[in-house]
Amino acid sequence: MAIIKPFKGIRPPKDLVEQVESRPYDVLDSEEARAEAGDNEKSLYHIIKPEIDFPVGTSEYDPRVYEKAAENFQKFQDKGWLVQDTQEHYYIYAQTMNGKTQYGLVVCAHTDDYMAGRIKKHELTRRDKEEDRMKHVRVNNANIEPVFFAYPDNNTLNTLIMRYAATEPEYDFIAPIDGFRHQFWVIKDEKDMQTITDEFAKMPSLYIADGHHRSAAAALVGAEKQKQNPNHTGTEEYNFFMAVCFQASQLTILDYNRVVKDLNGMSSDEFLAALQVNFLVEDKGTDIYKPQQLHEFSLYLDQHWYSLKAKEGTYDNSDPIGVLDVDISSRLILDEILNIGDLRSSQRIDFVGGLRGLKELKRRVDSGEMRAALALYPVSMQQIMDIADSGKIMPPKATWFEPKLRSGLVIHKLV
Repeated sequence: MAIIKPFKGIRPPKDLVEQVESRPYDVLDSEEARAEAGDNEKSLYHIIKPEIDFPVGTSEYDPRVYEKAAENFQKFQDKGWLVQDTQEHYYIYAQTMNGKTQYGLVVCAHTDDYMAGRIKKHELTRRDKEEDRMKHVRVNNANIEPVFFAYPDNNTLNTLIMRYAATEPEYDFIAPIDGFRHQFWVIKDEKDMQTITDEFAKMPSLYIADGHHRSAAAALVGAEKQKQNPNHTGTEEYNFFMAVCFQASQLTILDYNRVVKDLNGMSSDEFLAALQVNFLVEDKGTDIYKPQQLHEFSLYLDQHWYSLKAKEGTYDNSDPIGVLDVDISSRLILDEILNIGDLRSSQRIDFVGGLRGLKELKRRVDSGEMRAALALYPVSMQQIMDIADSGKIMPPKATWFEPKLRSGLVIHKLV
């Protein structure tokens, strides 16, 4: 069973939400955050990217930066830019992208569920990134930004959510940069809150869609606090961390594509010949070509687009990892032909999220920065859940979820 609870969210007043809210900390660098915050002292970037309050070039890992985050978090509360609800609530968070709306329930998930594997992951985490987020949680004693979960479709919860969606939201705005709509409702009815708790209790698992490092950090800090408290009961707020949970069928996963700097010493003709061992290669001309189905890839090379269709026998339909296009391309193209084995550390490869489109792949190759580009068909949410259920881990840079959660709509304190 998945243990969740409502919480006393810390939120901006309705008239300040658009000044406070921001993009997540990990989708932009320090200078982009500095530019987006500008002279807006209420921007959440002062808490989640506090290096912007220091001279340009200050490391985001400088101990002073973490201390500044806590100082700014307190300042936001003192000035009334963030105010804690007096009662525990669940919340509904809706995002609309390209006419499609997905509805998430904002809850507190239990750290024990993460540690026991009932909150399932599909990616490996890096200890240095975990430690960074742990420091941020420790110093603020709060989950400033939510993680992004998926849960199996549930008619009872969907009916409840749609009932609230028909009412006026607490927040309703179009975000700058991406132009997506964000709406937010507060669930105050005790019966509705109990229904949500009960329905989640019937679920054997929740699935991390995005935010693996934030999830790990929150759970590890919770475990630390358990050990430090001789009177620990299990009901303390630090046993829980904030998540936005969406029905799996509503989520949009975009392609996550690759660009490479060289062909491992081969000419273009030699590279295309090597591909023909495991792929059916077809020249599609100069117009942008997007993969149409699983196991088909698009290659951009020398101002031409090619279709690459994996041959039968090059993948295993019974293996939840081996059937993935990210695995096929990693094994048979990047590793076997280009000798790029470690996607996490190689300097010869970069990754481009699908929201940027295939024009971005073309641009980076045509500019001479990259030698070739490879576009993949998107992974499905069902594939992600199957992999998580099997206990296996996806190859790096396999999923790109859009839209991203905006930060600053609600915060969870650990006390």
